[in-house]
Amino acid sequence: MSALRCWPVAGLWLALVAVPAGAQRFREDGGGPPVDLAANVPYDGSFEFARIRYGGQLGNFRREPVWAHDYPRADANFSRILAEVSTVRMRTRSSAVIGLEDPALFQHAVAYIVEVGYWVPNDREVAALRTWLRRGGFLVVDDFQGQDIYNFTEQMKRVLPDAVLRPIPHDHPVFDAFYHFTDFAQVRHPYGGVQTEFLGIFERNDPTGRLMVAVNYNGDIAEYWEFSDRGFFPIALSNEAYKLGVNYMVYALTR
Repeated sequence: MSALRCWPVAGLWLALVAVPAGAQRFREDGGGPPVDLAANVPYDGSFEFARIRYGGQLGNFRREPVWAHDYPRADANFSRILAEVSTVRMRTRSSAVIGLEDPALFQHAVAYIVEVGYWVPNDREVAALRTWLRRGGFLVVDDFQGQDIYNFTEQMKRVLPDAVLRPIPHDHPVFDAFYHFTDFAQVRHPYGGVQTEFLGIFERNDPTGRLMVAVNYNGDIAEYWEFSDRGFFPIALSNEAYKLGVNYMVYALTR
C-alpha cells in the first residue's frame, strides 16, 4: 500500500477536462465538454479501465447497447480521478472494451459490467470468465436493479456453480482499501433513491477470503461518474461514488 497516496476526492471532479484530440472522440447528446477516449490501444502494462462488452438489445433514449450505458464519459472521468488521487500508473486517454472471449481479458485484473439483467453469455464466455475469476480477476457489477438480479444470479451459477451471492459485510477490507468508506446509507440509485445493496461472491464462499465479484445491486455508481463534471448530482454523492470505485480498484490491485 506504500505505493499509493490518498487525497480527498472533493473538488477533483471540477478539474476533469477532455483529453487532447487524437483518440476516438465521442460526444453525447445534451452538450457538455466532449470526451476523447481511445478504445483498445496496444497493451503496455499500464492499468486501464476495462468494460465488458456483450451482445443484446439496445437500451435507453440514446439507443446504445446496454453494455455501453454511461460510456465513455464515466470511464474517462473515473480514470482521471483514480490517476489524480493515487499513484496507480493509470491510462487516462484510453480504456478497454472487451468481450469475455477476448484473450485481452487476461491482461486486466479488474473488469466492469453493467445491466446484467440483459446479460446472457454463451458457453465459451462462461468458461473464459470462470477461468479469469479463478486466476485472480475481480469483476465489478453495476447499473442494475429489481428483478434483474434473477438473471444475473442464473448466469453466475453457470460461471461458478457452487458460488453463493451474499451481502458484503460493511467492515470488509474492500470498503477500507483506500478510503475508509462508512457512508453506506448515502449510496442510492440516482433515479428513484433506492438504497444500494453491496453483494459479493467470495473465493470458496468464504467471507474472510478473496472477494471475486463486487455487486452494486439497486445501484449505478457510474451514473455519478458520468455526470460529475456537469453538475447534475450533488458533489457529495459523486464523491461517495468515486470513493467506492477507487476502493474496488485498489482492493483488486493489492490482493
